[in-house]
Amino acid sequence: MLVLSGGTGTPKLLMGLKELVPPEQLSIVVNTAEDLWLSGNYISPDLDSVLYTLADMIDEKRWWGIKGDRTWTHDFLISLGRQERLVIGDRDRAVHIFRSDLLRRGASLSQATGALAEALGIAQKVVPMSDDPISTIVSTPEGQMHFQDFWVALKGKPTVSGISFSGMDRARPSPAFLERLDREETVLIGPSNPVTSIGPILALPGIRERLAKKRVVAVSPLLKDRPASGPAAKFMAALGAPAGDEGVRSLLGKVDLFIVDKKSSYQGECRRMSTRMKTRRESRKVAEELLAIMQDAPG
Repeated sequence: MLVLSGGTGTPKLLMGLKELVPPEQLSIVVNTAEDLWLSGNYISPDLDSVLYTLADMIDEKRWWGIKGDRTWTHDFLISLGRQERLVIGDRDRAVHIFRSDLLRRGASLSQATGALAEALGIAQKVVPMSDDPISTIVSTPEGQMHFQDFWVALKGKPTVSGISFSGMDRARPSPAFLERLDREETVLIGPSNPVTSIGPILALPGIRERLAKKRVVAVSPLLKDRPASGPAAKFMAALGAPAGDEGVRSLLGKVDLFIVDKKSSYQGECRRMSTRMKTRRESRKVAEELLAIMQDAPG
């Protein structure tokens, strides 16, 4: 199975899937359009959330960063007058240093990710969607800004008039992504933001055409017609997508099996189940039911 993932929502599902699917049968392609350089290090938030989840290190209260991490380095940098756009934990920063050192020595992001996964003892295959730099740019009345500035620095408050992916015109899917896509018959689109987490993956050249030949299963990130977390609703509205799961479905394109929350108002063809995942137990339960539906559903 190949899973397309962003941060937060899909890692919650992966928490359950990793207990049920043999590691050699589970591959994850991760959004990299929210990546950025910060204080001399390359940060890949969604990749890190997936890696930390599979390594059983994720901070399950925030679904980013490492559980129990301290921020002594960040705090001391602030005391020195150095401003950081993100609050980075010390062990989290060590991962960024590991990655950045490899990138500076000429490794691709795929190679650096593979080295990190091996160092963290992760058996599943985790690959970035692209080795090329791509940035999600949010258009607001205050101007255009990187996703991290919008969501972290400004707490997602500005009105959003548009979303674009800088660098997408020059980017290509990573070779590891294409290799996994060629070998897998089923692709699972995880419950991550359909605009800024899944959207960049689908926007890469040739990906939608390749997915047209696969069995595509998608899990909506909405609970009771609302995002479980994040700015998905605001971004969907900016793109003119209908509210609720109708909008999610329209943004994803070709989907053979659409899974929505049991309280969704969606009227189209779908399968309903509880998609709430606030605990490990709920993540496993959702993963179990999802796998059962995927096995029983035709296609």
